[in-house]
Amino acid sequence: MVVAESSHTSFLDWLDADGEALLSYSAKVSQDLLHLPGPDFVDRCFGLSDRSPQVLRSLQQLYGHGRLANTGYLSILPVDQGIEHSAAASFAPNPLYFDSENIVKLAIAGGCNGVATTVGVLGSVARKYAHKISFIVKLNHNELLTVPNQFDQLLFASVDQAWDLGAVAVGATIYFGSPESGRQIQEISAAFAHAHQLGMATILWCYLRNSAFKQDQDYHVAADLTGQANHLGVTLEADIIKQKLPECNRGYAAVKKGIGESYGRTDERVYTELTSDHPIDLTRYQVLNCYSGRIGLINSGGASGEHDFADAVRTAVINKRAGGCGLISGRKAFQRPFAEGVKLLNLIQDVYLSDGVTVA
Repeated sequence: MVVAESSHTSFLDWLDADGEALLSYSAKVSQDLLHLPGPDFVDRCFGLSDRSPQVLRSLQQLYGHGRLANTGYLSILPVDQGIEHSAAASFAPNPLYFDSENIVKLAIAGGCNGVATTVGVLGSVARKYAHKISFIVKLNHNELLTVPNQFDQLLFASVDQAWDLGAVAVGATIYFGSPESGRQIQEISAAFAHAHQLGMATILWCYLRNSAFKQDQDYHVAADLTGQANHLGVTLEADIIKQKLPECNRGYAAVKKGIGESYGRTDERVYTELTSDHPIDLTRYQVLNCYSGRIGLINSGGASGEHDFADAVRTAVINKRAGGCGLISGRKAFQRPFAEGVKLLNLIQDVYLSDGVTVA
């Protein structure tokens, strides 16, 4: 759907007929089973947990900043793609963001709750901005300079470095299903425990990575497999889970068939009673695996492209209606002119601020 550029463009203008149908869909699993976002989310879902007063303060600082302040929803700008995908692939579309300060400026201008990026980016401007927006230090990254290219999340920074530069939270990625996942789980478990000791919140990117997850389609984004990754993430005491928006289901069966041997464990009721093919049902299953929403789920909608605005709005509608707590948007925002990036972030936030988009 093509919409004329206007400062008054509503997020509703970016929804096509299928997108508009999302607004009236009734989810298969009742919202009554969920702990839903709201102004009291930190109190209600963390106030009786083992999180210290310092962690509660950090969580409230994150939830209490930006255009979505004190709604229970989050809009986060992530920019560690300079390592994950190379600086050239990430910033050549808009060289403005080779300068680390402009990454933080975009998050502030875009009304984000926080900015998640590398210790290098945040450290380079910490004294100017750490008190102006919530800093989230991404601790580990995959780099693409080793020959041959390898895919492994390695620690680039320490929890103490994040604390020293004024971070409110630390983030990390685990490639669940990869040969290196055992080491990554142990590393990040220890890092998150230390972050909590220092009073910082924790965000876990619960990604899948293994060639076995690619069969007749890409099951790296299957609801059943990503749901289990989320459940492993909350077991590590992540305070927020980051997951890709699900696009399919029955990943367990597909992997089992592809490798020709038993794989994992699931239950047919996941597919007949708890989910359907509808994206809101698939995403709600991800939320269920985050202790039924006690731990907030933020989604992303994939790489940037010509339909960025429509895709971002659609992803936000699905996440909110499923019971998630927000969206993380990187390349869609920074691989375009600054003002357009701000507009995209604001459109996403408008979905969460709208009383017309309710939990299904």
